[in-house]
Amino acid sequence: MEICVCVKRVPMVGGAIVVTPDGMDVDVTMSGFTVSPHEECAVEEAVQITERLGGSVAVLTLGSPEAAEQVRDMLALGASRGVLLQTDGAEWGPVATAAAIAETVADRQYDLLLFGNESADTGGYQVPVRVAHALGLPCVTGIKRLEVLGVGEGGEVHEGPARIVAGREYRGTEEIFEVLLPAVVSVKEGINLPRYPSLPGRLRAKRATIETIEPRPRPESDGLRKVRLRVPESTSQGAQVLGSGAAAVPALVGLFDDLGVLP
Repeated sequence: MEICVCVKRVPMVGGAIVVTPDGMDVDVTMSGFTVSPHEECAVEEAVQITERLGGSVAVLTLGSPEAAEQVRDMLALGASRGVLLQTDGAEWGPVATAAAIAETVADRQYDLLLFGNESADTGGYQVPVRVAHALGLPCVTGIKRLEVLGVGEGGEVHEGPARIVAGREYRGTEEIFEVLLPAVVSVKEGINLPRYPSLPGRLRAKRATIETIEPRPRPESDGLRKVRLRVPESTSQGAQVLGSGAAAVPALVGLFDDLGVLP
């Protein structure tokens, strides 16, 4: 099977979010960049499928030249090749991003396009659906179980047409979809447990040649413009010790009275 996984370079934020002085970016001086957890699971799922059935995994991202770092991280996890849709670092919204991805993969004959369910920074949930629409492919989202049917080891098709069975959780039950390939699928974190990159994998990723493509600019596609970033004010929480033993009873009664829970 030939699988393409689309990932996005996002800030690695482990604690408090700090915005740069100009208010246009997240300050990652003390952290760095990564890919979204959903997307890391998508890469792992693609690698597991090709390990069972044969084929290869391509990892594709759209972003600045620095985004090649995240492509190499995914190559270290077992992906076969990387593709960078290189931009000048300007903001690309979901419409323009999906159009560039669809244009790139249209003639590459992938059996499966995998995405994370949403990116960790904007959480737009749009790109997988827009790519599927542009390519005229079926699309299922929010998937936490994926099985490929009709494809044997080595990639040969048997037992009917090549298809997937995809399951997602909904209100305590599982919705199951059976979709013919090629198809677009977005997966959620928890579909698998991504592996740690091995030393040989890191060395292979470091030496790998990443295909670089300059996508056609689409400044008018989204009609979006970043004005500034703002971190919402957080509300402080604390606890007050009213006392201990019987001595705390009057204070507790007074608190209940203030809350209006006493008759």
